[in-house]
Amino acid sequence: MRYNEKELRALSQQPAEMAAELSMRGPKKGSVAKRRLVKLVVNFLFYFRTDEAEPLGALLLERCRVAQEEPGGFSISFIEDPERKYYFECCTQEQCQEWMEALRRASYEYMRRSLIFYRNEIQKMTGKDPLEQYGISEEARFQLSNLPRDGRAAFVGPWLDELD
Repeated sequence: MRYNEKELRALSQQPAEMAAELSMRGPKKGSVAKRRLVKLVVNFLFYFRTDEAEPLGALLLERCRVAQEEPGGFSISFIEDPERKYYFECCTQEQCQEWMEALRRASYEYMRRSLIFYRNEIQKMTGKDPLEQYGISEEARFQLSNLPRDGRAAFVGPWLDELD
């Protein structure tokens, strides 16, 4: 995946939808949990050393799965490589649930599904396509043909982009 480091660093400094110090353990064998400042900005999960302003890395929250691990902990794994898991430990079970829900809602696919759902609901109620006035028609990019139909956003993102 291509990315611009300068733009990613700038994005990491934007106001976060959620931010907290969590214990984080990477996917490498033998890695230990370290305290990190974790920030959710749009569909990126940035992580920082607690005393530094530059991010150590970022997870793009697309085509990944967020799962409950032990009480107060969750993991993020990627569809293309399910063995590559990042583990996070929260202070409370409530904080863990908040993080998991926020991460699930952060993906483009979740936002796309929400757009389609609400667009269809408005169309049922009014008989008009609410996006038609903006020149957006019924195009394939808004269709859900290749997505699970259970109504949940279980997947949230696959690539780790390390920042120097």
